[in-house]
Amino acid sequence: MNQDSGVALQSLKVDGGMVTNELLMQFQADMLNVPVIRPKVTETTALGAAYAAGLAVGFWPDLESLRRNWTVDKTWLPDMPQEERQTKYGEWKKAVEKTFGWVEQQ
Repeated sequence: MNQDSGVALQSLKVDGGMVTNELLMQFQADMLNVPVIRPKVTETTALGAAYAAGLAVGFWPDLESLRRNWTVDKTWLPDMPQEERQTKYGEWKKAVEKTFGWVEQQ
Protein backbone atom coordinates (compact mmCIF):
# COMPACT_ATOMS: atom_id res chain seq x y z
CA MET A 1 0.00 0.00 0.00
CA ASN A 2 2.83 2.37 0.85
CA GLN A 3 4.52 1.60 -2.46
CA ASP A 4 1.34 1.91 -4.54
CA SER A 5 0.19 5.17 -2.96
CA GLY A 6 3.57 6.78 -2.44
CA VAL A 7 2.40 7.73 1.06
CA ALA A 8 3.76 6.04 4.18
CA LEU A 9 1.05 4.58 6.41
CA GLN A 10 1.17 6.34 9.79
CA SER A 11 -1.76 4.50 11.40
CA LEU A 12 -4.69 2.31 10.41
CA LYS A 13 -8.23 3.26 11.38
CA VAL A 14 -10.45 0.18 11.41
CA ASP A 15 -14.18 -0.51 11.52
CA GLY A 16 -16.63 -3.34 11.00
CA GLY A 17 -17.37 -6.58 12.78
CA MET A 18 -13.81 -7.90 12.98
CA VAL A 19 -12.60 -4.97 15.10
CA THR A 20 -13.94 -6.72 18.19
CA ASN A 21 -11.24 -9.37 17.71
CA GLU A 22 -8.49 -8.03 19.96
CA LEU A 23 -5.93 -10.58 18.76
CA LEU A 24 -6.53 -9.64 15.12
CA MET A 25 -6.18 -5.92 15.85
CA GLN A 26 -2.89 -6.46 17.70
CA PHE A 27 -1.65 -8.68 14.87
CA GLN A 28 -2.53 -5.96 12.34
CA ALA A 29 -0.56 -3.41 14.37
CA ASP A 30 2.37 -5.81 14.67
CA MET A 31 2.47 -6.80 11.00
CA LEU A 32 1.96 -3.28 9.66
CA ASN A 33 4.21 -1.76 12.32
CA VAL A 34 1.80 1.12 12.85
CA PRO A 35 -0.87 1.89 15.46
CA VAL A 36 -4.31 0.42 14.77
CA ILE A 37 -7.14 2.66 15.93
CA ARG A 38 -10.72 1.55 16.60
CA PRO A 39 -13.45 4.18 16.90
CA LYS A 40 -16.24 4.08 19.47
CA VAL A 41 -18.74 3.56 16.63
CA THR A 42 -17.46 0.52 14.77
CA GLU A 43 -20.21 0.10 12.17
CA THR A 44 -19.49 3.18 10.10
CA THR A 45 -21.24 2.19 6.87
CA ALA A 46 -24.68 3.01 8.27
CA LEU A 47 -23.27 5.99 10.12
CA GLY A 48 -21.78 7.34 6.90
CA ALA A 49 -25.12 7.06 5.13
CA ALA A 50 -26.80 8.89 8.00
CA TYR A 51 -24.14 11.60 7.94
CA ALA A 52 -24.53 12.03 4.17
CA ALA A 53 -28.30 12.38 4.52
CA GLY A 54 -27.88 14.83 7.38
CA LEU A 55 -25.48 16.94 5.34
CA ALA A 56 -27.88 16.89 2.37
CA VAL A 57 -30.78 18.28 4.41
CA GLY A 58 -28.70 20.72 6.44
CA PHE A 59 -28.85 18.86 9.76
CA TRP A 60 -25.05 18.93 9.89
CA PRO A 61 -23.59 22.34 8.99
CA ASP A 62 -20.30 21.01 7.58
CA LEU A 63 -17.84 18.12 7.48
CA GLU A 64 -15.92 19.48 10.45
CA SER A 65 -18.96 18.99 12.68
CA LEU A 66 -18.97 15.33 11.64
CA ARG A 67 -15.24 14.93 12.27
CA ARG A 68 -15.76 16.12 15.84
CA ASN A 69 -18.13 13.17 16.41
CA TRP A 70 -15.40 10.61 15.68
CA THR A 71 -13.71 9.38 18.87
CA VAL A 72 -11.17 6.68 19.62
CA ASP A 73 -12.24 3.61 21.56
CA LYS A 74 -8.92 1.74 21.59
CA THR A 75 -5.48 1.85 20.00
CA TRP A 76 -3.13 -1.09 19.53
CA LEU A 77 0.57 -0.32 19.20
CA PRO A 78 3.10 -2.49 17.37
CA ASP A 79 4.86 -4.85 19.75
CA MET A 80 6.52 -7.41 17.47
CA PRO A 81 10.27 -7.43 16.88
CA GLN A 82 11.24 -6.58 13.29
CA GLU A 83 12.90 -9.96 12.72
CA GLU A 84 9.76 -11.84 13.77
CA ARG A 85 7.62 -9.54 11.57
CA GLN A 86 9.80 -10.26 8.55
CA THR A 87 9.72 -14.01 9.22
CA LYS A 88 5.93 -14.08 9.51
CA TYR A 89 5.54 -11.95 6.38
CA GLY A 90 7.80 -14.32 4.47
CA GLU A 91 5.76 -17.29 5.69
CA TRP A 92 2.55 -15.56 4.60
CA LYS A 93 3.93 -14.89 1.11
CA LYS A 94 4.98 -18.54 0.85
CA ALA A 95 1.49 -19.68 1.88
CA VAL A 96 -0.10 -17.41 -0.73
CA GLU A 97 2.20 -18.77 -3.43
CA LYS A 98 1.12 -22.31 -2.56
CA THR A 99 -2.47 -21.41 -3.43
CA PHE A 100 -1.60 -20.45 -7.01
CA GLY A 101 -3.05 -22.93 -9.48
CA TRP A 102 -4.77 -25.10 -6.87
CA VAL A 103 -7.99 -25.04 -8.89
CA GLU A 104 -7.61 -26.38 -12.39
CA GLN A 105 -9.55 -24.69 -15.15
CA GLN A 106 -11.70 -27.01 -17.24
